[in-house]
Amino acid sequence: MTDTATISRTALMAAAARAAHLIVDGEPHVFVDSLAGALLGEQAEELLQYHRLHGEHPVLAGARAQVVCRGRYAEDTLRGSGYEQYVVLGAGLDSYAYRASDGVRVFEVDRAATQRYKRNALRTAGIPEAAAYVPADFERDDLLEGLVAHGFDPRRPAVVGWLGVTMYLTEAAIERTVAAVARLGAGTILVLDHMVPEADRDAAGQAYVEAVGPVNAQHGEPWLSFLSPAGLAALLARHGMRAEHTNQHEILGERTDALRPSNLAWITRGTLAP
Repeated sequence: MTDTATISRTALMAAAARAAHLIVDGEPHVFVDSLAGALLGEQAEELLQYHRLHGEHPVLAGARAQVVCRGRYAEDTLRGSGYEQYVVLGAGLDSYAYRASDGVRVFEVDRAATQRYKRNALRTAGIPEAAAYVPADFERDDLLEGLVAHGFDPRRPAVVGWLGVTMYLTEAAIERTVAAVARLGAGTILVLDHMVPEADRDAAGQAYVEAVGPVNAQHGEPWLSFLSPAGLAALLARHGMRAEHTNQHEILGERTDALRPSNLAWITRGTLAP
């Protein structure tokens, strides 16, 4: 038995959305996470059934659009960088380390309880461990110190993926984490997604916030921060990073399935100057 109380509900929902994309959405698939379902363990059938039965519902389709866009962008950035270190902040049930065979060293940063859940899920599924697990609390711990203690080389650049996390943190914690990333090797690339303020959302994005926000808060995971592209660019610039932005419209394009882009969450890439 796995104890779902040790892992974030939203981490389970995100993995279910990645797995469901391959089941309910048409080809070409935006992002292929072949292990997401396996990492859901005994929760898989229940969580995936919602998507099978109600895959066209705007909330479920919106969740799938959000996770596949950010996953695609982050892993494309990693492949294009040629870097050999990948840091996954708030890794949850991210499966890159267990799908890839490119020699990249993966460092997964998350709460210790989440990491215990995940490692148990990997054992149950018969999937060998392939990452360095760095336990950390973004509100308190020194990120660089934790990474170095687990074999990270701070002199070399890395790609840092920070997906599905910033909205659950205070702005002070977000800035502190960006400052920590800015201490990594020159050329380091930070990829993060962020929910935008109400003024920047379209009708679909606002409807998603109104439907999902209260539920998340009720389960103890409220959204705390909404960052505009301009505001985030200014934050990154304070720490020596040049920002580039993209959104779901640019990644999804025109599709004939239920995936529809919305102005809810943008993806930003910050590059640390050499």
